[in-house]
This record gives sequence, C-alpha cells and structure tokens, in this order.
Amino acid sequence: MSLTTFAVIFAVFLAYATANKQTVAIEGRLTCEGRPAAGVKVKLYDHDTFTLDDKLAETKTDHEGYFRIAGTGSEVSRLNAKFNIYHKCGMTVPLCDYKFSFAVPYDFVNTGTYANKVYNAQTIELSLLEKHRDCIN
Repeated sequence: MSLTTFAVIFAVFLAYATANKQTVAIEGRLTCEGRPAAGVKVKLYDHDTFTLDDKLAETKTDHEGYFRIAGTGSEVSRLNAKFNIYHKCGMTVPLCDYKFSFAVPYDFVNTGTYANKVYNAQTIELSLLEKHRDCIN
C-alpha cells in the first residue's frame, strides 16, 4: 500500500472516529385547505453540500395531521438539518408528490443521542407552499 493511499484511509478513519453524534427532533401539524393532512410523508435529513444528503428518519402524519420525527447523525461539524414534506394537497391529477423543504435552525441541533430541544414547526398549510414535483422519494 502506498503512503498516499494509507494517508487517505487514515484521514477518513480519523474524521469518522472524531465525528460527533447529534440529534434533531421536529414536531408539527400539517393541514390541507384547513383540514388535517393524514398520511403525509415527512423525512428528516442532514443536508450535505458536496455529497448526497443523509436521511436520518422518516414518518407519516397521523389522522389529525400531527407528526413528530427525530434522527441522529454523526458529523465532524454541526448537522445541517432539514425536513422534507411530500404531499398531494391541491392536486387535480395525483401524479408524483409535491415536495417542500424546511431548514431546521441550528439552535435545535442537540449534542448526543437525545433531543433536549425540539423544533416546533407549528401548523403548516400545505396548499400555501410552493409546488415542486418529486416522483422519486
């Protein structure tokens, strides 16, 4: 093994070994035209700039439109958390889903594997969000 290859492998190992576990938790309620949006998919990610985002968790809203999602990731720096909502609110022909992403403020990224601070997204009216189609989610 060349010295360069060894150095690269060692650097990757060192970065992984020193990564901090961080946890994010979000709760909220989704509505569609004022009614509870039941069964809507919500995914929590660590957004990465140069690589694919890391999915931390996935859930669906309950019959009243409420959701709670939490996930833990390991990063050398701080998690860049976001959550995506995939829905069909307001669709006349239900092809694919609408997708909308929300950034989670850094204040709600917790050190360790327990979320002491939970981000409350309040009530989100899906019919008011920008419409971006996502057929693969």
